[in-house]
Amino acid sequence: MTQASEAAEQSAAPIEPPSSPLSLAFSRRGRPTPFGAQTRKPPVMVVDAAREAFYSTHFPNSTAEQWTDWRWQIRNRLTSVAQISRVIALSPDELMALSAKGGRLPVAVTPYYLSLFAAQGPQSPLRRTMIPSMAEFTPSECEAADPLGEEDDSPVPGLVHRYPDRALFLATDFCSAYCRYCTRSRRVGKGPSRMPAAHVWEQALAYIARTPAIRDVIVSGGDPLTLSDRAIEHILSRLRAIPHVEVIRLGTKTPMVLPQRITPALVKILKRYHPLWMSVHCTHPDELTPESAQAFARLADAGIPLGSQTVLLSGVNDSPAAMVPLMRGLMKNRVRPYYLYQCDQVRGAGHFRAPLATGVEIIRSLRGHTSGYAVPQLVVDLPGGGGKAPVLPEYLAGVSGDDLVFVNYEGRTFLSRDPATAALMRGHAEA
Repeated sequence: MTQASEAAEQSAAPIEPPSSPLSLAFSRRGRPTPFGAQTRKPPVMVVDAAREAFYSTHFPNSTAEQWTDWRWQIRNRLTSVAQISRVIALSPDELMALSAKGGRLPVAVTPYYLSLFAAQGPQSPLRRTMIPSMAEFTPSECEAADPLGEEDDSPVPGLVHRYPDRALFLATDFCSAYCRYCTRSRRVGKGPSRMPAAHVWEQALAYIARTPAIRDVIVSGGDPLTLSDRAIEHILSRLRAIPHVEVIRLGTKTPMVLPQRITPALVKILKRYHPLWMSVHCTHPDELTPESAQAFARLADAGIPLGSQTVLLSGVNDSPAAMVPLMRGLMKNRVRPYYLYQCDQVRGAGHFRAPLATGVEIIRSLRGHTSGYAVPQLVVDLPGGGGKAPVLPEYLAGVSGDDLVFVNYEGRTFLSRDPATAALMRGHAEA
């Protein structure tokens, strides 16, 4: 068996059925240690008092050691009506959606992430992103399974090459929790691929190696941090061995939905492959817990620059009341807000799509009212593969003689002398 095959085999562990040897091995690791047994103590992981109360109530046979084991979290994901209804009282709409056949995306949520909204009602922000509603079954005409046209820009399986100097490496189709507005709902959560992971990886790596224009590789999925340590190191080491690959980025939601995964062992691996950046999918300030703070601290202390990517979601975070504390909280955790996306036109996600004007007003509410480091860039990922288009509030209001007219964050008007630009703007207006 090749090194790639061995790494790929290990990477599949989280999605193996419970009866498989790999999952049984994880079960043995997650089992409480017998009294008196000689074993190395697991790394200390934060467990907030609210989480401790949750697992004591809903997972009474589990231990703190199990709760803080990321493999236990994945193995005990809630994926069915029966499992979820034992923890939260489902609304009629949620119950109907969970029971419906032919849904576009499976349901899965880690016990940890469920604990963040278990005590809240059906309209709570995080609950809406994880528990399906019947609105998913009424797509609009503008929606598509592949709204960004990624398949059209995929020269080999598992790779998207749209921008000249960047490539998107889709290392896995597995996530520990499935967001109901997922852009890649066409492919994630469908079970093990018919094509072995090692074969997909090799094709993608070979393409990157023979394409010297690619200097920046984003490893995403699915969620690449659900792979085993060995699989992650295999991918990173192979990418770092390609001379023209200058930067590696990881795209993940793990610090938010599975912070237990950010272990000292994983961080030690990541630290070997600098320059390595990480983009974290962050949705709502309720995700900013002591557990996620510990995960961010471990990554930042390892010298990994952290950026956030947030999707603007109707009824979830489409207000300054939600977005301002989220961005400030991220900055406090050494995470630089990077992108605020309008929700993509993916099939069945129309009920999440807030007007772009709402995003503009949110940026306006941040600009001048908090640090510039805490203001993300509002973008629309254009349908059909057009790439990201930035959208900004209009602060340049016009010209007055040789002056440019600006309106600041308070709505006050200011003049700035710039004859050349003023003349250019007048010329454009007259054309």
